[in-house]
Amino acid sequence: MKNPLKDIDWNEVWKSQMTANRESSPGRDCARIWESRESALRFWDMCRQERSRIDQTVWETEITPKSRVLDIGAGPGTLAIPFSEKALEVTAVEPADGMCSVMREKMAEFGRENITIVEKRWEDVDVKSDLKPPYDIVIASFSLGMQDIRAAIEKMIQATSRFVYLYHFAGETSWDRQWQVLWPRLHGRDYQPGPKCDVLYNVLYQMGIYPHVRPFRLEHSQRYSTLDEAVATLVPQAQARTDEQRAILREYLVGALREEDGAFLMPGSSMRVKIWWDKQEIGGI
Repeated sequence: MKNPLKDIDWNEVWKSQMTANRESSPGRDCARIWESRESALRFWDMCRQERSRIDQTVWETEITPKSRVLDIGAGPGTLAIPFSEKALEVTAVEPADGMCSVMREKMAEFGRENITIVEKRWEDVDVKSDLKPPYDIVIASFSLGMQDIRAAIEKMIQATSRFVYLYHFAGETSWDRQWQVLWPRLHGRDYQPGPKCDVLYNVLYQMGIYPHVRPFRLEHSQRYSTLDEAVATLVPQAQARTDEQRAILREYLVGALREEDGAFLMPGSSMRVKIWWDKQEIGGI
């Protein structure tokens, strides 16, 4: 009897869902969304509100003072900087100009000199010429926006001598729901979410990697001082270029934001998943 699951190429499923996401919302890739310094600073501030989660992420790796860490999609250094406090050195791969600018500012602010920034997309990184492998820890935390996820993971395995840690989304996120409501109103077409951890796990399984998996729920709220600030912040992500589109966005936010202590909150909640494995446990891969 044929096993239909074995007939599925899960990397192709990932690619098709990534393509559908990008075609439904062209220009919303992470490097473009966070290319401005202002957006990167807001991202830093938002992550600092989740300091306990950030600290837990670092603590839950097999890190030692001699560890060399590779952080893929490092953003403004929300993980790279705390990792650098506990590890020998950190290489941070990040393509967005705004994110790299803020990361350098925070490195100076916290006095961290053991972080090297590689300003490239992971897809464009050459492990031998751009990096200094092997790393003891490779981590990609909510930064798996690669079109070919199998090739991306193969490169991670090439770069590490031990551990790979992936963090991704499980099921529909609060911003998926937001854009599914807004996108047809703004652009006249449906919004297609990107692939989630079910596809990722099956890609790994087909690669002969049987990882540890731990799901968890994360509550997160974005705080704005005024309604105008909320609109201005979301305009680039919404690609609201006309007055009519900005009016639609404002109307949505009036109903979605919650007033609290003189500010406006956008409540959010999503299921996340931590996926990790030790390269030494999977043989010759």
